[in-house]
Amino acid sequence: MRGIAKHFGSVQALRGADFSCAPGEIHALLGENGAGKSTLMQVLFGLVKRDAGTIELAGWPAVIDSPVDAMAAGIGMVHQHFTQVARMSVAENVALGGPGLRFDRGAAAELVRRVGRETGLALDPDTRAGDLPVGLRQRLEIVKALARDARVLILDEPTAALTPQEVNDLFAALGRLRSSGAAIVLITHKLREVLVLADRVTVLRRGAMVVTGEAGRFGAAELARAMIGDAAAPADLAEALEVATLDAPDVGARPAGPALEVRELRVRRPGTRRFAVEGVSLTVAAGEIVGIAAVEGNGQRELMRAVAGLLPHDGSVVVGCDGTVGFVSEDRHGEGLILDLTLSENLALGAAHGLWLDRRRFEHAAALATEEYGIHAGDATQPVRQLSGGNQQKVVLAREIARRPVLLVAENPTRGLDVHAMAEVHARLRAAARRDELGVLVYSTDLDEVLALADRVGVMVGGRWSWVPETSWTREAVGAMMLGAA
Repeated sequence: MRGIAKHFGSVQALRGADFSCAPGEIHALLGENGAGKSTLMQVLFGLVKRDAGTIELAGWPAVIDSPVDAMAAGIGMVHQHFTQVARMSVAENVALGGPGLRFDRGAAAELVRRVGRETGLALDPDTRAGDLPVGLRQRLEIVKALARDARVLILDEPTAALTPQEVNDLFAALGRLRSSGAAIVLITHKLREVLVLADRVTVLRRGAMVVTGEAGRFGAAELARAMIGDAAAPADLAEALEVATLDAPDVGARPAGPALEVRELRVRRPGTRRFAVEGVSLTVAAGEIVGIAAVEGNGQRELMRAVAGLLPHDGSVVVGCDGTVGFVSEDRHGEGLILDLTLSENLALGAAHGLWLDRRRFEHAAALATEEYGIHAGDATQPVRQLSGGNQQKVVLAREIARRPVLLVAENPTRGLDVHAMAEVHARLRAAARRDELGVLVYSTDLDEVLALADRVGVMVGGRWSWVPETSWTREAVGAMMLGAA
């Protein structure tokens, strides 16, 4: 890809960007949110039409005007957000959009099994996609691309929703694909993944390539500085590297007073009579961040949504003071934002009382988002659909904190964010907790993030809650608790 340019309205997303990936190579594509990483790969996959530039495959000019063109050329893309039909089976989802007009169930099931054997990404062909945990739904996205014989595989933040073991399984599968000669593009914000897995790395900043080369030539500090810019303040770089290495913060004395008290909470899985949460009791103090560590499907989401008032429950949930709860969903497209509304309109959500908009609160939220959270947008009238994933997440977080709740419930609050944006979100959460005495209940699929961010950590196994002792504050010890081995 040479000289790729693209603008959305007044926003210049790509400014003559260059990129290449060789067969048998894992190439990491880095950059801050809004740097143009996803847009560049969407151009390659035919989702976005470029304004200028050329694309070559195997040394020949390529015409890619749609995903159909891309798939025909052997390019597959795994998106951050799943493109699946929940009520269909794994095999049906894999066959969807494939050649032919008739669905051969047996052939589709065998295709799923074959891809699983070759890559280690095994799935039950007959399971409904909607019944899979998030980690396996991510696996389904990869299998869909490989089932179409993709030789260039683009993965956009593929580990954002995976457990540590699932990340290891994915890395092993990518290693096998690399050995088979596939060209793999890994869009990620996790520097550890780059240093462990990638053969080459390219950094985009403000829509242009600023660094490219063999991954072994670079350290974490050099990559972080390339992403942020040479003029970045040392504090900004330190924040970015803190998230990259995930050192636990010095939280000092814990404030007193409850933001949340939960007693003997029981929550059924939606649509079933089975309990996902079994007799959980916990407290979150005002100004405290409590993290949840859990393997997918152990009741953590049902717990958080019951606390946020989104699921019925038995037992007691008491939120201190005025009972106001902010909620940051991991599904920002489906639950956190209305994508066709503008930036300003999304910031106003929740600021209205009855039919009237609280203009003062709205203006405060807008100022907080654009100035303090560094949201990159052309102007307040830009649809949030056109913002990068990281900037969309900043809109959600800024809006919820601006409401000044007593408690903030946050699911994967930094999912899909780059290193610098993660540091900003962590800093905002800590500042809101300490300054405003905001209680925070947070769950992340990234165990390292939970340990770095939280003052206390609870583990959920089989719907039951256990506090992590201070003597066990290590990744290995908490991981063992998550598996029920401690």
